[in-house]
Amino acid sequence: MEVHQLSLITFTILTQMSVGSFLILGLVHFFVARKADMAQADRMSDRALLAIGPVVVLAMLASLFHLGNPINAPRAVTNFATSWLSREILFSVVFVVLGGAFAVMQWRKIASFAVRNVIAWIATVVGLGSVYSMSQIYMLETQPAWNSWATVVSFFATMLLLGLLAVGAALVANYAFVKRQDSDCAEVQCALLRDTLRWIAVTAVLVLGVELVVAPIYLTTLSVGSAAAQESARMMIEDFGVLLGLRLGLAFIGAGVFGFFLYQNASSPGRERIMGNLVYAAFALVLVSELLGRFLFYATRVSIGI
Repeated sequence: MEVHQLSLITFTILTQMSVGSFLILGLVHFFVARKADMAQADRMSDRALLAIGPVVVLAMLASLFHLGNPINAPRAVTNFATSWLSREILFSVVFVVLGGAFAVMQWRKIASFAVRNVIAWIATVVGLGSVYSMSQIYMLETQPAWNSWATVVSFFATMLLLGLLAVGAALVANYAFVKRQDSDCAEVQCALLRDTLRWIAVTAVLVLGVELVVAPIYLTTLSVGSAAAQESARMMIEDFGVLLGLRLGLAFIGAGVFGFFLYQNASSPGRERIMGNLVYAAFALVLVSELLGRFLFYATRVSIGI
């Protein structure tokens, strides 16, 4: 695999996971605050919020390899009005700046909650704009395997699925920390965690369902398309059939099977250790699955013309 492709896989996957995590964590904070109070919501989500930072930084570093010469990076945003690539870069940078500012303000409790909330939702909208711009970059008539509605759907499905399970894993790790620091508080946090993980499990299964429906429809569409599209379908089924099966199998086990057992264990007190192991395993399997899926996305493209 070329460094160029590896950087694209790393950048797109980590950026989508970061945006998804920021969105899901914001929703978790909102509903926990309504069910309990703001203090419990902060105690549950603040450390998980800071965990997003290193992932975003790694994604941005990977993007520099994609640009070739990092010194020319500022020039990449000069065509914002006409270029989806410029929009992607600008949206990504603004998301990092706003998300980082919100994290610092939330951790230090700077300004009012209303002000912090506005910044958080602006950052979320900008992040969604980054993912959408990312998908539009690949809408090229010369690349029939990319120029498809499935690209947009799969990018957002990756964002949600990785965001859901990454937040779930972060919340489990945060609960372990809270339990060591304050056992009395941990009882409340444990109840909130179980409710949150049930919601995460159900949503992950639904998003997985979208991915499993899109995959065969997408392959069927390619198989009846242009010669280049048919070649992409052939490569995916014949040349990379094992990887495709592994990619779908890992997603099904991670988000589907483990998601089902996660919901069951999160419904009963006293199963926190099993619940945590299921979340970690589900996240790991789905992350590998999405990385394989993105590799196939780049490896099976066939261009029309020169």
